[in-house]
Amino acid sequence: MDSVFAYIDSDLKKVELQFKKDLESNVPLIRKVGEYVLASGGKRIRPALLLLATKLCDYHGERGIPIASVIEFIHTATLLHDDVVDSATIRRGIASANTLWGNEASVLIGDFLFSKSFSLMVADGDLNVLRVLSAATTRIAEGEVLQLLGTGDVEMTEERYIEVVICKTAVLLSAACQAGGIIGDATPEEEAALAAFGMDLGIAFQLMDDILDYTAKESEFGKSIGHDLEEGKVTLPLIVVLEKCSEKEREEIGKIIEKEELSDHDFSMVFELVQYYGGLDYTKKKAKEYIQSAKVHLEIFKESPALDSLYGIADYVVTRGK
Repeated sequence: MDSVFAYIDSDLKKVELQFKKDLESNVPLIRKVGEYVLASGGKRIRPALLLLATKLCDYHGERGIPIASVIEFIHTATLLHDDVVDSATIRRGIASANTLWGNEASVLIGDFLFSKSFSLMVADGDLNVLRVLSAATTRIAEGEVLQLLGTGDVEMTEERYIEVVICKTAVLLSAACQAGGIIGDATPEEEAALAAFGMDLGIAFQLMDDILDYTAKESEFGKSIGHDLEEGKVTLPLIVVLEKCSEKEREEIGKIIEKEELSDHDFSMVFELVQYYGGLDYTKKKAKEYIQSAKVHLEIFKESPALDSLYGIADYVVTRGK
C-alpha cells in the first residue's frame, strides 16, 4: 500500500487540504467534530480509488480532488451515524465522536457532511457524477435499514447478507471508481468495468472486516473486537456456522446474540464454533474470489502505474490483519 499511496501522494495531500476547506462553517462544533473524525486515521481508500480511476483513464487534471473529498465526507457521515446506531465507543483506535460529544451532535454533524457533499457535487456541475453518488447514498441508507432488520436473525442467508454488504459498504467504493471514470471521460464499457471492480472490491473489504471482528487485535483493527457479535449482527462467518451446526448449538448462538452484553465465555464459545465449522476460512475464500473477480474487470485497461496501484489495493484488502 505504501507504493500505491506514494504514486498519488501529492493528490491525496490536496484532498486533505480540501477537507479543511469544505468543513468551513459558522458553527464551531461542526468543524471541531468534523476535523476530529477526518483526522483520526483511515486509509483514505475511497478517495484513492477515485483518483486512481481518473489516472487510469489518462486524466491528470484537478477535478478529482473535490470529488474525492466528497467521497470521504459521505463515508465519514455514515461512520458518525453507524457509531450512534451501534453504540460504538471506539473508531479507528480512538474514542468515537458520539462518546466525546454525544449522539445528538454526531447525528447532526453527519447530516451536515451529507448535505455539504451534495452542495459540493452541485458545484462540480457534472450531473453524471451527481447521479452516481446520490444513488450510492440512497443505497447506503437502505443498507443501514436492511442491517437493522437483520439484527439477531439466525435465519440470515449468505445471499441476503451480501445484499446488506453491497448497500452498506461496496456501493460507495463502486461509486468512487465509477465517478473517477466519469471525470476521466471513460467509455461506457470502461465506466462499467470500474464500477464492477469497486463493487467486488467493496464486498471483499467487508468480508475481511467480518473476519477481523473475530481475530484482530483491537489496537490494529481500530474498533472493538467482537462488537458486531455483541450488536447481534449475523455476518458471514456466523452464517456458515448457523448453516452447519446442531440445533442445540443454534439455539445457544441465538440466545447469545440476543444479549445486550456478552461475557468472555459467550464470545469464546461462538469463536470456537466459527473456527470449528470453518466460518473464517470460508469467508476468506469468498473474499479472495471477489478480489479475483474485481481484477478481471480491469483487464480491458492497458498497463499503467494506475492499474498496478488498483491491483495493489485489491491485494491489500485480502492481506489485512496478517
